[in-house]
Amino acid sequence: MPLSVGSTAPDFILKSKTSDGLLDVTLSGNYGDKNSVLLFFPFAFTGVCMEEACSVRDDLSAFSELNASVYGISVDSPFAQEAMANKEGLNFPLLSDFNKEVSKAYDVLYEDFIGFKGVSKRSAFIVNTSGEIAYSWSSDDPKQLPEFQSIKDCLSQLG
Repeated sequence: MPLSVGSTAPDFILKSKTSDGLLDVTLSGNYGDKNSVLLFFPFAFTGVCMEEACSVRDDLSAFSELNASVYGISVDSPFAQEAMANKEGLNFPLLSDFNKEVSKAYDVLYEDFIGFKGVSKRSAFIVNTSGEIAYSWSSDDPKQLPEFQSIKDCLSQLG
């Protein structure tokens, strides 16, 4: 069961790889300033994950207008994520949860996913500027995408 609305969001530091090198991204870096949309996905370069990432890429301005930073999170290496971001022209950070600690903390880690141990479930969270979870969704069906309109509706209520 994923962490519920009203819970304190576990803080984290995860790696993101860009042309500038490996960067540390900290969730609490947004506290007091921006809401954070955390989109957990199973694997880089898979069809549904690419569909989700490209959908966010194409609509990123809507999230920005709602005072939100968007992060994609998977257990892939930051190098695989960088290749995916470059291939698809992604305009938001992909964060590597290679050690699976954040997926565990948010309780969105498959124990067994088609024979792979420890893969992130497709999940979405909004963490408000105070560090509390304002939106929580997770699916055991990796083909089910988050309802982006519900995410935007929640963000608009947060102001």
